Amino acid sequence: MAGLEGLDLRELLAFEPKGGVIHFAGQRTLLMDPVALGLLRTEIVGMMGMTAARGIFTRLGYAHGWRTAEAMRTAVPWTDEAEWRRAGGRLHTLMGQVRVERIERTEKDGPEPFAEAQWRDSYEAEQHLLHLGQADQPVCWSLTGFASGYLSYCNGKPIYCAEMKCVGKGDALCQIVGRPAEEWSTECAEVLRFYETQCMEGVLGQVTEALRQAERKLRAKRQSLARVSGVAEDPAGMVARADAMQKVLNLARRSAKVDTTILVTGESGVGKERIARLIHDESGRAHKAFIAVNCAAVTESLLESELFGHAKGAFTGATHDRPGLFEAAHGGTLFLDEVGEVPPAMQAKLLRVLQEREVRRVGENLSRKVDVRVVAATNRELTEEVRLGHFRQDLFYRLRVIELRIPPLRERKEDILPLARMLLAEAGERLGRRVSSLSPDAADQLLRYPWPGNVRELGNAIERAVVLCEGPRVEREDLPEEVRAAPPSMVPTGSPRRLEDMEKEYILAVLAQNGGNRSRTAEQLDIGVATLYRKLKQYGHPEAAH
Repeated sequence: MAGLEGLDLRELLAFEPKGGVIHFAGQRTLLMDPVALGLLRTEIVGMMGMTAARGIFTRLGYAHGWRTAEAMRTAVPWTDEAEWRRAGGRLHTLMGQVRVERIERTEKDGPEPFAEAQWRDSYEAEQHLLHLGQADQPVCWSLTGFASGYLSYCNGKPIYCAEMKCVGKGDALCQIVGRPAEEWSTECAEVLRFYETQCMEGVLGQVTEALRQAERKLRAKRQSLARVSGVAEDPAGMVARADAMQKVLNLARRSAKVDTTILVTGESGVGKERIARLIHDESGRAHKAFIAVNCAAVTESLLESELFGHAKGAFTGATHDRPGLFEAAHGGTLFLDEVGEVPPAMQAKLLRVLQEREVRRVGENLSRKVDVRVVAATNRELTEEVRLGHFRQDLFYRLRVIELRIPPLRERKEDILPLARMLLAEAGERLGRRVSSLSPDAADQLLRYPWPGNVRELGNAIERAVVLCEGPRVEREDLPEEVRAAPPSMVPTGSPRRLEDMEKEYILAVLAQNGGNRSRTAEQLDIGVATLYRKLKQYGHPEAAH
């Protein structure tokens, strides 16, 4: 066994046939079930978040690679030390963690990096997909760390590897590139920071302190926002002065304790997902995943695969087994937003999952048990959709064990200003603008506008005002045009007002809506231009001077 290709697993492993201590290259080693490692990953991600988990597994892999390189230096009689340096990939394959393949490069590919390889059958990508679903970032953390640790020890200097492609985020295969620290460009700093601690010593202390700091910042932010808005801090960060909204929150909290299906209804932008998250956070599933999917944003052909998963080869492009969102949310909560948009054929399959508590991946005959709490939401009137035959009645009743109907913002005017002040504080902090309050005119105009887009539209209007305002507070002129032009409500909210005051306010509002055009205003009010001129003069309005 004088060269790299001569590495043989039977010669590197030493063990008693009847069991006991196993040695690999002279070092004690363990046999671990990959599913157990996948479950460990899931627990750490759930407790600490994706970023902290990635750092832990990357540094664990780094330590593993470093110790393996150290052991292999003397465990094998290398005829050429360069073979030892290149043996890391071969060892990865022998250990059953991943199949490593060299990348054939051409001149047009540019200069060859210090190290480069593509991976197939990564156990880490497989387990991440199985337990957590598809990610938006590479997930072979410990494998990448192993390659970095092995190369760093062999070369006597830090060599850092980064995963450029990954099956765990939807690529056809995994691909890594390794370079010395000084050769990495600045855009890779986000990846390289996971290598800052090269051993596991002190990692838990760092993570614990980071979590404490995050909790302190979050608590301080909530207190700050509460002071600005003048609303007592709600544990979930919700604003609800209106009786109707307080009843919704109360029912949501009571429903959260009971593991049943909930349907959240209301117009677009009222905050249905916020309520769904509140239900999850107040339930016994809070320590598990909360996964949201917008059913209207996924095509009918892909929705089944997205929800239930698919088997390798089930359709064109299905290059590997993939669990669906029901499996990814196992033990937690799955939020089906815009469930009223689910096509009829999918409605029957969704009903079966809710009844049987099991899913069947596309292209498979095997049923898999799932433990998922479903919260659905829609802005449609599902009773009418059922009457018209567009939505299955049995699915409707299965989803609506408990219904939470969120009132639109125009029906809870008591919430508009507290919400606006909370959103103002958030936007000011996010955009780095010192805007602390609303002028009386701006606040009055916010109350006049009917907010057809509800809280989402209010948030956009406040963010626009924060961007445009020139002083320490939002003025009426900083608000969107449609908000500025909103006429006063004709329904008295307090003590009755004098008729002439309401007439004046209404006439001036219509004039402002028409950009000062007196002819159009008089036509809309069904009065003569001379009458309008006389009233404007009586009000002392500048338009009367023209």
